[in-house]
Amino acid sequence: MSDSIPNPVWTGCKDAAGIAGNIFAFGLFVSPIPTFRRIIRNRSTEQFSGLPYIYALMNCLICMWYGTPLVSADNLLLVTVNSFGAVFQLAYIILFIIYAERRIKVRTLASLLVVLGLFAIIAVGSLQITDRMIRWLSVGSLTVVSLISMFASPLFIINLVIRTRSVEFMPFYLSLSTFLMSTSFVLYGLLNFDAFVYVPNGIGTILGTIQLALYVHYKKKSTQDSIEPLIASHA
Repeated sequence: MSDSIPNPVWTGCKDAAGIAGNIFAFGLFVSPIPTFRRIIRNRSTEQFSGLPYIYALMNCLICMWYGTPLVSADNLLLVTVNSFGAVFQLAYIILFIIYAERRIKVRTLASLLVVLGLFAIIAVGSLQITDRMIRWLSVGSLTVVSLISMFASPLFIINLVIRTRSVEFMPFYLSLSTFLMSTSFVLYGLLNFDAFVYVPNGIGTILGTIQLALYVHYKKKSTQDSIEPLIASHA
């Protein structure tokens, strides 16, 4: 397990990177707000899916658990960022359940209960591992898998942008927040000698860089296309 560094300058840099990651993560957490404003206004979830919020909640819970002193050393900034993330995702899920059709409402509620049950199993099960190193390795491995899966999810959007040559479905600030948050936690993980943090966030940084590069590349074309007439005359 990683040992804390007594050097105050080193520790200060690590904490600064973690705090920056917390701040940039806030941009990710609030990004679905416009979607839920629309859901509340229309009193319907329309064609939106609740699964991204279910999965995000699971990711936040696993990463939060990894950051606790019961699992890893000196990772409390992981607890704070993922605690806030879990609260946001839970709020989104509750709103989704309220405004969804009955069939989707039941399915989403069942998925939420499954996620909470799985997290309970992970938390209680890991506490049964008396060897702290094995517990750290076990939960850390789950954290890496969860984070890599989360960062890999924009691959669909990246493919869509390349295929359509448009950034319409890739919000700039969401991509920027992902890049900045990942970069901050790469530094935090490196300064804390924690591969379970810097490896998946390194992948997130690479994917975030690709998204920003695509945005810059296709933004001009998207702007030019947007000024063309949307309705063709058939007269």
